Amino acid sequence: MTKLDETLTMLKALTDAKGIPGNEREPREVMKKYIAPYADEVTTDGLGSLIAKKVGNEQGPKIMVAGHLDEVGFMVTQIDERGFIRFQTVGGWWSQVMLAQRVTIVTSKGEVTGIIGSKPPHILPPEVRKKPVDIKDMFIDIGASSREEVAEWGVKPGDQVVPYFEFTVMNNEKMLLAKAWDNRIGCAIAIDVLKALKNETHENVVYGVGTVQEEVGLRGAKTSANFIEPDIAFAVDVGIAGDTPGVSDKEASSKMGDGPQIILYDASMVSHKGLRDTVVNVADELNIPYQFDAIAGGGTDSGSIHISANGVPALSITIATRYIHSHAAMLHRDDYENAVKLIAEVIKRLDRNTVNAITYN
Repeated sequence: MTKLDETLTMLKALTDAKGIPGNEREPREVMKKYIAPYADEVTTDGLGSLIAKKVGNEQGPKIMVAGHLDEVGFMVTQIDERGFIRFQTVGGWWSQVMLAQRVTIVTSKGEVTGIIGSKPPHILPPEVRKKPVDIKDMFIDIGASSREEVAEWGVKPGDQVVPYFEFTVMNNEKMLLAKAWDNRIGCAIAIDVLKALKNETHENVVYGVGTVQEEVGLRGAKTSANFIEPDIAFAVDVGIAGDTPGVSDKEASSKMGDGPQIILYDASMVSHKGLRDTVVNVADELNIPYQFDAIAGGGTDSGSIHISANGVPALSITIATRYIHSHAAMLHRDDYENAVKLIAEVIKRLDRNTVNAITYN
């Protein structure tokens, strides 16, 4: 295995952490550990979003950089008399990426390994074999023989179930494979933006935020934005990579390694023109690569943030990622590092006058 440098060690810790919507304590603790050295104070809102504050000028504009802590997963809903577990998806899943995948159930007594099962093909009629299995017909098998045994092992309704996958650096060491890139990469960007500003002079109060419950409706973004009342906000998340077989340029044109994606439009917001122009100008000035993208379906935390309080100029900056909302996704390290650089450089150029100019552009 590749020896992990400081950045990869942080990325592994973030992605290994288990945290579906409503269960973000573990990734929050990891993010807190890594962001605290660069913050003046670290607090949590009432819903559980992490808010790390770094003051450049106490009277300056408030700049929010938000990644979400939660990952898509499952929740235990029922246990049958033979010890098989029924579950609810938490966040968006496509049934075809779920079967025969290993999962971890997090219980009050510790972690329990399971596998998502269904009927074997040998007993299915030919017409049924051709159809995807409905999620409602799937179950989790933890090797128990009765409901009582499952209870003995600590599994109960409401427990979170998380995809199992080991953080992996590919043969091309820029390519990183892990569970939960959506959206621990955004949390890592928020950490590293504060780190990049550590010894820099700037005129702002910067908030690195790990929001909760993004995958079920951008909920922590709403509470944390109301807590902060930012003047400018960046949501950092994963985007769609269109550089795999079967995906047309019309569906998704971004390529891994070609720079962070600047989102023009998605189902949750139209990006703020003044802020978008500012970011593009800085990227052009410093030769930081970037790509534009528009996503008809789905949204990011910007969707909640931009309509909080009196309205906030907001922009989503995302990392082109393959295979999101499955057990493992892949992204390119250069895109992550260029996103950090771009956001930090924009913040260094912001002050009350530039923010006012952006707001009314």
